[in-house]
Amino acid sequence: MKKIPVAILGATGTVGQRFIQLLADHPWFEIKALTGSSRTAGGRYGDGVNWKLHGDVPEQFADMIVQDTKPNLDVEIVFSALPTQQAKEMEPEFANAGYVVATNAGAYRMPLDIPLMIPEVNPDHVDLIKTQQAERGWKGYIIANTNCSVATVMLPLKIWDDAFGLESIHMVTMQAISGAGYPGVPSLDILGNVIPHIGKEDWKLENEPKKLLGKVASGKLQVADIKISAHANRVAVIDGHMASVSCGFKNLASEADAIAAFKEWQIPAEIQALPSCPDRLMVYRDEADRPQPRLDSNWGEGLAWTVGKVRECGVLDMKFVSLAHNTLRGAASGSVLNAELLVQRGIISR
Repeated sequence: MKKIPVAILGATGTVGQRFIQLLADHPWFEIKALTGSSRTAGGRYGDGVNWKLHGDVPEQFADMIVQDTKPNLDVEIVFSALPTQQAKEMEPEFANAGYVVATNAGAYRMPLDIPLMIPEVNPDHVDLIKTQQAERGWKGYIIANTNCSVATVMLPLKIWDDAFGLESIHMVTMQAISGAGYPGVPSLDILGNVIPHIGKEDWKLENEPKKLLGKVASGKLQVADIKISAHANRVAVIDGHMASVSCGFKNLASEADAIAAFKEWQIPAEIQALPSCPDRLMVYRDEADRPQPRLDSNWGEGLAWTVGKVRECGVLDMKFVSLAHNTLRGAASGSVLNAELLVQRGIISR
């Protein structure tokens, strides 16, 4: 199969670096262009990037010349790691010019005609692409992956919603410092401390799940009617966002039923066929003290959800703890999986 040419927008940042790491030897995609700021454009990628991942800059990209972030790239897909404000300005230009924009940025997650996607949760939302193109007059389109903290809880919530119907959710997140990017949170603020505020994270946790669990019919999205209350906290952990979640059900279930829903969940065949899909996506831990970021963040090469501590809730119906790797499942890998789903469904030809 001839590989599909792709570009990474904002390639020198930490999420851009993660895209390079993930796509360096991808069986379907080939990196043909990297873009950066005015500081790095025109120079070698290896000279302009402050590489923060394990190892060195992949050799095949060190000599690649960084280009300006403009829609004149000879590729089909652009993976956007742009800062929010730049993404707000530039991503529509790329979509209008005919590119597939698989974005990790938050600028276009909530418009109802733009798919906010986790392939394991809501693959049918790709049907919004035609609506988006018709309403906006774009030749291309934008498809977004969700906020990293929201990604932490979404597959467990989807499983319980399908099994029992969700009416209400209360969650408290404990979010790793890598979620703040580089240089991130000052050490004197976070060491030995918990910071109970992360930008607009509470709002994202209370609204993005409703869109992800919504239903698409005739090209229109109806968001899920679920009450959600959330508290986001930054904790002194490097990688791995954790959430303690309580749920109210439409159909009551026993603790055994709730655990069985997680343990018996199977990867859909369509998702299992994606190149980045690991063998295990849902890991249930029976131990009383799991999951833990240090022990469980890297299941499935950082793409799996680890869930534990399912028990009855004294206020709602049932509760659990969920963990996911925030810079993989919650960031660049999410965009890569979204693009793979588009290829798998024939929306992007190969």
